[in-house]
Amino acid sequence: MAKYKKKRARQLKHDRFRDTTMLLADRLAERTVGRGRQILYVFVAIAVIAAAGLTLRWFLHKRTQEAEQALGRAISIATAQISTTPAPGSRDLTFTSEQERAQKAIDEFQKVAAKYGEPYRSEANYFIATNLLVTDHAKGLSELKSMSSGSGEIAALAKFALAQAKEADLNYDEAAPLYREIAQLNSPIITPETANLRLAEIYKKQGKKQEAADLLFTIIDRARKARDKDGKPVPESSASREAAQELQKIDPARFAQLPPSPTLEMGL
Repeated sequence: MAKYKKKRARQLKHDRFRDTTMLLADRLAERTVGRGRQILYVFVAIAVIAAAGLTLRWFLHKRTQEAEQALGRAISIATAQISTTPAPGSRDLTFTSEQERAQKAIDEFQKVAAKYGEPYRSEANYFIATNLLVTDHAKGLSELKSMSSGSGEIAALAKFALAQAKEADLNYDEAAPLYREIAQLNSPIITPETANLRLAEIYKKQGKKQEAADLLFTIIDRARKARDKDGKPVPESSASREAAQELQKIDPARFAQLPPSPTLEMGL
């Protein structure tokens, strides 16, 4: 009996919905006598527009998936292992030299840049420039310099890659100001800590021990005193921990002046 009541209630509810909608339809029909064809055209137009919108969304989603897959494939090539004697039967992608890998990666990233729009084009061009450092070093430096003059994440990444390339070339006088500029950007993708850590390394290589120690101390001190919105200590970043290791090596006395690590206090 209880089941029947529930079923009947659903039927009645359905009937009320049907009655209401039919009444509304009847009233609408009365108002639109003689305009049926025009209204039909409107309904058809709405249906066409809706279908076109759904098709566009599907196309854009499919296009995005294709672009991400293509970019991921190119990145997997750029990060593949290098081995002159690949393991027999191994399915891992390997190359016999860094030059070979870089050229293959460039080819794949160029396909992405040519076929897809933003943000994939800019990301692909950034990866092309970093791989050019291997195949055509001067051109790679030029491309990175051009890209680093803009704003946004790609510009920050390009400037950091350019600074690293200058550092690897032992061109410390050009690498140092680039790291300083990156630190001032306060970018979330290349943090000031990361940039200043590299700058401290430049100072150390230049024989500027005091400047290096001062910068390392600042990095660690700020990180250990940082608090979240609730006033609780923030766990130290990997850059801060690395800075602590470096400072302990080059200036143990200065390291001893630091506040305790919040990571140790929180038992992490």
